[in-house]
Amino acid sequence: MKRHLGKLLAPTALCLLLAGCAQTGPPLPPSLELPKPPTDLRATRKDNRVTLTWSEPTLTTDRKSVRYIGPTLVCRSLDPELATCGTPVATLPAPAPSAAPKKSSRSAQKSAATPQTFTDALPASMEHQDPSAELTYAVEVLNRNARSGGLSNRVHVSAIVTLPPPTDLSAQLTGDGTVLTWTSAGESRDAASSPAVQHRYRVYRRDESSRKDAIAGEVPVPSERGPVHFTDSTFEWEKTYLYRVTTVSIVKHPDSNSEVQVEGDDTPPVRIIAHDVFPPSVPAGLQAAYSGEGQKPFIDLIWAPVTNADLAGYNVFRSETNGAEVKMAVKLNAELVKSPSYRDFAVASGKTYTYSVSAVDVRGNESQRSEPTSEPVP
Repeated sequence: MKRHLGKLLAPTALCLLLAGCAQTGPPLPPSLELPKPPTDLRATRKDNRVTLTWSEPTLTTDRKSVRYIGPTLVCRSLDPELATCGTPVATLPAPAPSAAPKKSSRSAQKSAATPQTFTDALPASMEHQDPSAELTYAVEVLNRNARSGGLSNRVHVSAIVTLPPPTDLSAQLTGDGTVLTWTSAGESRDAASSPAVQHRYRVYRRDESSRKDAIAGEVPVPSERGPVHFTDSTFEWEKTYLYRVTTVSIVKHPDSNSEVQVEGDDTPPVRIIAHDVFPPSVPAGLQAAYSGEGQKPFIDLIWAPVTNADLAGYNVFRSETNGAEVKMAVKLNAELVKSPSYRDFAVASGKTYTYSVSAVDVRGNESQRSEPTSEPVP
């Protein structure tokens, strides 16, 4: 009896063991290998060029690792919704397969996403005088079977027409700064007709050593053709700069109290070496006054302050007359005088003193001397 019971228990145990290892529930469907649509599409516009950037998908719509990515469709429309791609403006080839193995963790896959970029050249028919006109972009990433998980996020750029840049930009270095000159073509009749759109010239200054750009200033675009002047006094001396000018179309949205700026194309750059050989302004308004009653005599000097930003100080010069004898002017101060005043104690009775003042900047450039002034000592 026990032998027969053992024969029965052995198959039963084996069946229970196999049943415990088996998966329960319905079988999972096979992955369709649809790349997950990008969600980080961005767009920037300059002149008629719209540059798109996005990340290559690393996951499928069913959260599996992407094994193969096919071509990418670039979609553009005047429809703000852009429900389907329709006829793409470009079909980008499938990216080259990476030699590196796929990482397993989701965070690693996200960090390994490859950035993609595409620049769309707008035809003239897509640019509008209407300030409310916008272009909508999306990308659609396909798999090897030309199927996708849908469009990416949509981005919008203004379709406003931009003005051409000047063609005759020139630059001259002066003591007041870099003077830029160009000829404006003026606003076109259509461009000037909309109060919601303004046009300006934007001046860029690039530090040649650091390659960093800075906006030196802006000038409104005049309505008529003619010369335009702009002086940049915000740079640093003893550096080399590249200047360029671009037009900017500013679209104002009164409903949202916001604005959109679209830059046009740039002028060719002009190069300036900002070597300071320019002295500060000549001091003016010099006055002298004698004081000596009941005290050691002295002559006080005052003058109008020089307003140059790089002023370091002043030099004071004096000559003296004793009867018919006139002595050559000498500098009185050993160090630069920091304020527009000076007290001269080295005076003697019976002489007449003549004074003048010069200004000196931080690089040692010295101005001409001021108009002289004289004061007798009784």
